[in-house]
Amino acid sequence: METTTNIEQLIPHRYPFLFVDEIVSAKDNQIIGTVVFDSENLLLKWTFPGTGVVPNTILLESMAQCGGAGVRLLGVNKGIFALAHIEQSAFFDVVKYNDEVRHEITNIRMSEKIIKQTGKAYVGDTLVMEATWMSIRID
Repeated sequence: METTTNIEQLIPHRYPFLFVDEIVSAKDNQIIGTVVFDSENLLLKWTFPGTGVVPNTILLESMAQCGGAGVRLLGVNKGIFALAHIEQSAFFDVVKYNDEVRHEITNIRMSEKIIKQTGKAYVGDTLVMEATWMSIRID
């Protein structure tokens, strides 16, 4: 699978709530995607004022969006999916505006109705978070 930046063709999210810039790789077992959080995004601009820190909930949402876009790119499903369950999550370091975050996601289960994934997020070589979640089809 080639790199894609046409994320809006894959998932329904739109700016300012679109938190995936690129799917670098999408295979049956793994999806890799990136995002750089823009300090001008009005949704983020007033969270933790003056710190430049991206909220962890947004980082988790970004990982789930990346996983959803990758699965859609694989052609496993055609529906609209929503985050339904966070099995576990852990945050190890902060992400700052303009950091490039690389999501490495492993597909655990993919079907027409349920997607279960686990992933790790990195800034450079630094692990900043990991999570396991499930999304369900809502359309």
